[in-house]
Amino acid sequence: MRKIISHFFQLKELNTNIRTEIIAGITTFMTMAYIIFVNPAMISQTGMDFNSAMVATCISASIATIMMGLYANYPIALAAGMGENAFFTYTVVLTMGISWQVALGCVFIEGILFILLTLTKMRQAIMGAIPASIRYGTACGIGMLIAFVGLRDAGIVVQHPATFVALGDIINPPAMLAVFGLIVTSIFIARNTRGAMLWGILVTAAIGMVFSMVKYQGVVSPPPSMQPTFMQMDVLGALKMGLLTVVFIFLFMDIFDTVGTLAGVGELGGFMKDGKLPRAGKAMLSDAIGTCVGAACGTPTVTSYIESASGIAAGGRSGLASVVTGLLFILALFFAPLVQMIGGGYQSNGVLLHPVTAPALIIVGSMMLHSVTKIRWQDYSESIPAFLVILTMPLTFSIATGIAFGFISYAAVKLFTGRGRDVSWLVYLLALLFILRFVYLKAL
Repeated sequence: MRKIISHFFQLKELNTNIRTEIIAGITTFMTMAYIIFVNPAMISQTGMDFNSAMVATCISASIATIMMGLYANYPIALAAGMGENAFFTYTVVLTMGISWQVALGCVFIEGILFILLTLTKMRQAIMGAIPASIRYGTACGIGMLIAFVGLRDAGIVVQHPATFVALGDIINPPAMLAVFGLIVTSIFIARNTRGAMLWGILVTAAIGMVFSMVKYQGVVSPPPSMQPTFMQMDVLGALKMGLLTVVFIFLFMDIFDTVGTLAGVGELGGFMKDGKLPRAGKAMLSDAIGTCVGAACGTPTVTSYIESASGIAAGGRSGLASVVTGLLFILALFFAPLVQMIGGGYQSNGVLLHPVTAPALIIVGSMMLHSVTKIRWQDYSESIPAFLVILTMPLTFSIATGIAFGFISYAAVKLFTGRGRDVSWLVYLLALLFILRFVYLKAL
C-alpha cells in the first residue's frame, strides 16, 4: 500500500514521504479549521440552518480538497472563502434582499462559468485585462469589511444615530471576551504557533464557558442533517432576476482568490517552473468544481486557501497532504455540538453577538491588507480608484459597490487623462455595466 501511495503521489520525485505529508495535511487543517465555526456563524444570519451550513462547509471543503490532491497533486486545501461569504451574506442577501436560495443559485452559475473559463483557457485573458490596482484594492477592501463585521459581531462597534457608528460598551462581557480573544489569537499568530487561529478560538470559547457566555452542549454526536440546505439553490430564480453583476462579482472574487493563492503557495513550495504553475488548469478546475459542489450543499464560493502555506512550510509537497486535510474535514462532522457551542452566538441586550468567532474575522481582515503595499500610490490614476474600492466597501457594507466604484473611476480617470488606450476594453465594458446597475437600482 505504501508503494502504491508513494507512486501515485510521486513522493520520491517530490523529495517527500508519507509521514511528512500526513503532518503537513494535519498542519493545514489546524490553520484553517476556524472556517468550520466562522462560516456557518456568518451565513446562518441569512436564515440558513446553522447545523446544515456547518455540514455543507465541511463536505464541500472535503470534496474540493481531496479532488485537488488526487487530480492536481498539490498540497492546497479549499473551503468556503472569507470575503465571498461576506458578500453572500451582507451584500446579496441582507442588503439587496435576495433570498439565500437565489444567492446560492448565483454561486452555482459562477462555478459553471469558472469551469468553462478554465476549460477554454479564457481565464488568462480575463486576468490580464483586470487592472492590478483594482485587484489589490479589492483584497484590502474585503479585509476592511470583514474586520468591520468582526468588530460589530464583538459588540465593540455599534450603530449611532449621529455618527452612524460608535464605540460600544467595551466593558460589556461579550465585548471583553472578544477583546481577550483578539489579544490571545494575536499572540499565537505572532509566535508562529501552528493552528494559531483555531487555538485562539478554542481558548476564547473556554473562557466564555467559565463566564457562562458559552454553554456546554457536548462534543461528539452524529453529523446533523444537511437537508435544510442541500440542493436548495435556486438557479432559475437567479437567471430570471438577471443577477449578472452578482454572478460576475462572485466570479471576479473566486478567480483572484484562486490565482493569488496558487501563485503564493506555488512560490513557497517551489512548484513554479519558468514563472508558471504546472497543472494550473487542474488546480483551477478543482476550485471551480468545489464551488459548484459547495452551492449544491449549501455554502458560498469554495476557493483555495492561503493557509495551505502552513502545510507546505511543514514539508508538504504532494496531493497526499490535501487528502489528509480533506479527510479531517469529514471527521469534523462528528463534532457538531462543539461547533454549535462556539459559533452559535450569545444574546446581549436583544442583539445576537459572536464574541468567540469575531476575533478571527478581525485578524483575517488584517491579513488581507498586505496587498496595500503593492498599489502604486504615486500614480493617482491607479491609486485613487484603488482607494475608492478600499474605502467604499466597509462604509457602504457592500463589496459589489466597492468594486463598481473602482471600475467606474478607473475607466474615467484613464480615459480623460489621455491614457485610455492603456486600458482593456473589458474594463470599459464592466464600468458601463456597473453604471447601468446603479441606474437600474435607482429606478426600482
